[in-house]
Amino acid sequence: MNPLDEAEGLEPIETLLLPLDAWHREQGGRMVEFAGYMMPVQYDGEGGGIMAEHLWTRESAGLFDVSHMGQLYVSLEEGASLDLDAALEAALPIDLSTLKHGSVRYSLLLDENGGILDDLMVTRWAQGFYLVVNGATKWDDIGTLRELLPDEVNLNHLDDSALLALQGPKAFAVLERLVEGETALADLKFMKGAAFTLGGVDAWISRSGYTGEDGFEIAIPGEAAAHVASLICGEDEVHPIGLGARDSLRLEAGLPLYGHDMDPEHGPVDSGLLFGVNKRRRSEGGFPGAERVQRDIAEGTARKRVGLTLTGRMAAREGARVLHGETEVGVVTSGGFAPSLQHPIAMAYVDTALAADGTELTIEVRNKRLAATVAPMPFVPNRYFR
Repeated sequence: MNPLDEAEGLEPIETLLLPLDAWHREQGGRMVEFAGYMMPVQYDGEGGGIMAEHLWTRESAGLFDVSHMGQLYVSLEEGASLDLDAALEAALPIDLSTLKHGSVRYSLLLDENGGILDDLMVTRWAQGFYLVVNGATKWDDIGTLRELLPDEVNLNHLDDSALLALQGPKAFAVLERLVEGETALADLKFMKGAAFTLGGVDAWISRSGYTGEDGFEIAIPGEAAAHVASLICGEDEVHPIGLGARDSLRLEAGLPLYGHDMDPEHGPVDSGLLFGVNKRRRSEGGFPGAERVQRDIAEGTARKRVGLTLTGRMAAREGARVLHGETEVGVVTSGGFAPSLQHPIAMAYVDTALAADGTELTIEVRNKRLAATVAPMPFVPNRYFR
């Protein structure tokens, strides 16, 4: 027990173990607490370390364990006559009329003021929708969705399912050797999914991910996770990859991280995530926070999320002040050294008048001023298979 918890009379928060916990340790995973789970930040041994794992994923293929994320299934109660699409559209700013079976779409969970509670992926299955939400927010997301959805709608947490991500330019070649299914893996374009068997295990596989690379996310029964992870990592092109490289890869890809680059203070417009509000819904509204979203579209916002490139080796971290001259004009929300670029990069919210590409700013880091330039994102070109 944490002495502080004991002193305060508080119940300690239990850190949970994922289905692959023992497998990670066998591979040399350096385990840390993240989003309430013990997870590998990097691996020891040959090919291990954040820099090496990052570059390996960009050059070959990396396997990530993302089983901490929340996998949810939304469906109708048996006998219910409710329109499930309409019920989910009332909760999310998504246009389900254009979402075909097996297709995946990015969406946002907004509060009544239009602030971002989470970002999520929505897939249409035969009888309902498969949602993947962030691990750190999944319990709150479940509570929010339960309040927003009618009683006739079932919301099941698929907590006995593991989720792996195979990412990198050689991910397709590896996975094609291992899967069987009625759908050819080559038929999956970016943001499409289908059912397969992988090493004899039933799997839902979508061509998606969080690195900017071509790749796949693989939902499997938790009890089969170690078998599947060993099968995939048994291929020469694949190394296991930890949380550290996952963060530097997503930063290079310009992908925001919930709780850092997006939160309830920011909405879809200033965070640059308006594509998560489908066009029909922007005009029609009818979802939580629609009034703010429509106002921000019409009037603009005081600040915007931008990318920043820095020179030298010193990285700017979350919370660092962004300056224009001596005036504070923003704050860094994510930052780090970009292994693929060999210089630091960051994301920040800055005054809209200074958000144009090429604008010269400075960032204050430990009483030093670092030169920074507003830059387009992604920092490294995406290689999605479209």
